[in-house]
Amino acid sequence: MKFKKLGHTNIDVSLICLGTMNMGEQNTQEESFEQMDYSFEQGINFFDTAEVYAVPPRRETHGKTEEIIGNWFTKSKKREKIILATKMVGPGVEWIRNGGGNYTEKNIAIAVDGSLRRLQTDYIDLYQLHWPERSTNYFGKRNYEHDSSEGKWNDLESVLKALKKFVDQGKIKYIGVSNETPWGLSKFLEVAEQLNLPRIVSVQNPYNLLNRAYDIGMSEISCREKVGLLAYSPLAIGYLSGKYRDNQIPKNSRIGLFGNFWTRYKEDNAKKAVDDYFKLARENGLTLAQMSLAFVNSRPFITSNIIGATTMEQLKENIGTADIELNEEIVEKINLIHSNNPNPTP
Repeated sequence: MKFKKLGHTNIDVSLICLGTMNMGEQNTQEESFEQMDYSFEQGINFFDTAEVYAVPPRRETHGKTEEIIGNWFTKSKKREKIILATKMVGPGVEWIRNGGGNYTEKNIAIAVDGSLRRLQTDYIDLYQLHWPERSTNYFGKRNYEHDSSEGKWNDLESVLKALKKFVDQGKIKYIGVSNETPWGLSKFLEVAEQLNLPRIVSVQNPYNLLNRAYDIGMSEISCREKVGLLAYSPLAIGYLSGKYRDNQIPKNSRIGLFGNFWTRYKEDNAKKAVDDYFKLARENGLTLAQMSLAFVNSRPFITSNIIGATTMEQLKENIGTADIELNEEIVEKINLIHSNNPNPTP
């Protein structure tokens, strides 16, 4: 397994991060334990979760994933060997704090203590804000449209000051953001530097062959400011595994079970790109999943690639991509396909 520094810290995290959002929905606790055991055996020391998981989010299952991870920590006695990341929901999830996910000190305290209890630990290595409070473009919204009538949101200074209290208490070690924009990340960094507040160490945004929007504005900030990307959806919810080609929907697949929730990657113009990438991978003796993940792994702004799986077969293939190096010719052909059909999904 390869490792990279988490932002400006001295913490080494595995290039492959175990994503856990299926745990408690598509995967039972027993299956989840098997995934975590195998991932650890393969050198993965980085797990990512969130208080809203399992996904798709439901009142009945929120917090379930953290509970499963906490039970694994208790059984395996490996808490100290894992860099643990979780996330606090933003506003809008009615069954979590009555939809008041706003990033106030009071709400952060409730969220942090809840995660600590479910995870059966007394500290969180990386605590992330799951999505912005303000009205901006994330979760599949391509373009920013300014809303002068948007509701009140906490200024970033107050959010960082609130988070600092929990860093000082030792409940969280470092902070990150998710589904963030160039303005938001830059502003967080500016305020932290000016006021000597905790500095963002990572960004968790989508990045895959069908959505390389991160290349445009965020990648330079990541490289220059040492705030690396934790790439989520590197297989575009499974579309870049190839299993949905030719309109196939396998039984018990994510789209088969929850297709109405996963709409971001259903764009018709993505089908040709998937077919072109599939052919390129096959020509080079790779599966589409292997080529897709290896490309994400190779980007200079990547800190860790968050993979997820519902079967052990998928998990083993995904983790194995840490050892795959794409040559210059393949990368050039990937970029050509991208140029001919850039970012077909949001």
